[in-house]
Amino acid sequence: MQVLEAYKPFEIQEMELSEWKQRPVKNNFFELVLIESGEGTQCINYNFYDYKKDSIFLLPPLKCHSFNIEKRTKFVFLKFTNSFFKSSNKMTLDKSEWFKEAAYILSNYNQLPGDIIKSDADREHLKQLTAIILRETRNYGEVSVSLISSLMVSILEVVIRNIKKGSHYEIVNTTSDDRATKMLTYINENIAKSDLLKVDRLAETFMMSATYVSEFFRKQVGMSLREYIIKAKLRLVEIRLLNSDFTLTEIADELGFTDVSHLSKTFKRYTGSSVREFKNAGEYMLLKRASCGVSV
Repeated sequence: MQVLEAYKPFEIQEMELSEWKQRPVKNNFFELVLIESGEGTQCINYNFYDYKKDSIFLLPPLKCHSFNIEKRTKFVFLKFTNSFFKSSNKMTLDKSEWFKEAAYILSNYNQLPGDIIKSDADREHLKQLTAIILRETRNYGEVSVSLISSLMVSILEVVIRNIKKGSHYEIVNTTSDDRATKMLTYINENIAKSDLLKVDRLAETFMMSATYVSEFFRKQVGMSLREYIIKAKLRLVEIRLLNSDFTLTEIADELGFTDVSHLSKTFKRYTGSSVREFKNAGEYMLLKRASCGVSV
């Protein structure tokens, strides 16, 4: 195993293994895994997916994944750490907008196994970007932090557009029409725009009667529309509390809570913890899904 020197706002690891070994897990945004060689299966939450050379996975920031290695495998791990969005380096991007994009993916990404890349061209992009990052890290070290940060931004762009192409929502009714997935996508993309989430607006957008919207949503998703919207907002609150420098006032304003008191009370009601307790614990709650019984 070779662990390349870790620099904020990212960490890079190369590992060649015959057997999967436990690694420390942090509440980072993403951990992108590229398979440079080898074969086996990936497991997340009891779901399995075969991997091979050039497979690309997105690991959740939870201790619920593993790889069953059948043929000695060389992994490359690219971690987007919390400071990727907190740091004040000279990267030419709007960190606030990038944070929102990344938080959207993390809050909605269904933690199932499988290759996340839908385009052969994008797969090649990621391979080339990763190769440059590895060369820069080996040859120039800390001098290359700014350049590697920019390359990691490019990788994030490719990951985001591929995940948005996929179906990552959990639908209770497996016989549902595609309006359920489209409605969930619409809600999550407009989660901070309360006017767009009103029943009348949803009815107009999805061409159904206003009296039927709530019934349709509950039948397809397994919870009320109001509860889903609140939980979707609170998942974003969790991400902002653990991975950003946003104040409670800024978070409340952005996500449509009346004020900090309204946000705090709602958070306590749905998580069982106060905001302070949650931050001190440093563990996602609503963002977690069913835990994986497979040892990592």
